[in-house]
Amino acid sequence: MAEEPAAPSGEPPSRPNRAAHRGGSARHRSVRLGGIRDHLPRRAAAHRRQPQLTSESRGGTRRLARARRRRRCAVEAVAAFAGLLALVGFVNWWSEPTPDIPAESDGLPAVVGRPSLPSPVPTAPAVPGLRPRERSPSPTPSSSTPGTAPAPPAAPSTLTVSRADIPATVDLTEQGRRDWLHWGLGGAGATVRKRDGSAEILDLGGRGERSGWDGNQELFGWRDGAPVESADPTPDGVLTCGAGNGFDLAVVADGQPRTATVYLGVWMARGRLDVRFSDGGPGRSLRLEERHTSQSTGVTVRFKAPKGARLLLTWRVEETFTPHCGNVGLQALTLR
Repeated sequence: MAEEPAAPSGEPPSRPNRAAHRGGSARHRSVRLGGIRDHLPRRAAAHRRQPQLTSESRGGTRRLARARRRRRCAVEAVAAFAGLLALVGFVNWWSEPTPDIPAESDGLPAVVGRPSLPSPVPTAPAVPGLRPRERSPSPTPSSSTPGTAPAPPAAPSTLTVSRADIPATVDLTEQGRRDWLHWGLGGAGATVRKRDGSAEILDLGGRGERSGWDGNQELFGWRDGAPVESADPTPDGVLTCGAGNGFDLAVVADGQPRTATVYLGVWMARGRLDVRFSDGGPGRSLRLEERHTSQSTGVTVRFKAPKGARLLLTWRVEETFTPHCGNVGLQALTLR
């Protein structure tokens, strides 16, 4: 049998050799892959089990933390609500009146927790939280301010009235050292008063029409007047006619003893002078009467009254004795 010639050098191996090579390589790869396949399932199973355990553990931890937070919030809410209920109950207990405690003397119930005066009854129940003590006597109401002595009560008003003839000439500056007022110089409505006087002499008017005249028997002069600074002795004065008519005058008191003198007269009439205080108290009256001619007099009033009170002088025609203007007249009023 003839031998087959050898393959030339450099030619690829024959097909069986390549198959055998491939078969060997396949067996090697199969062995290697078989080992890998045997190893991979164990690693994959371990890998699959490991993430599953870690995820469950983390989820459980989160749920446990959330449950703890919820329990803590619930406990805190319950504690806060209980504290609020306790505070409301305490406030109600503190502010509501105790039914067993009687009302105080001022008509208000004794309330627990309010500042209260001690009870006038020694055995009265004490206010909770306060120690019982004796009721101090209430201070006497006083209009004086703290730290000052109360004002002494006002002295009663005093009043005396007397009359005397008028001198031929009257110096109003001398007789009215505190104040003076003269009527009639220049007309029925003209008056002159002391310059820089106390202004305590007031002309309040009166009833009837006033007329000026210059027939007085007595003369009046001054050196400190306004608006007429000085005047030689003058007989001027004023008068009013008819029953019920006359003059209303006043002197303001200052709490000190004062002396007022009013110079007045009548003509064929009877005049009545009423002297009294504006705030009540003593009063005096006197009459001056002349049926056939004129008569004048000086009436001196010594008085003392509280500051601001008024000494009132009312000079009226009480009766006339002629149909021709029986009247009362007025010349001056002084104060010292």
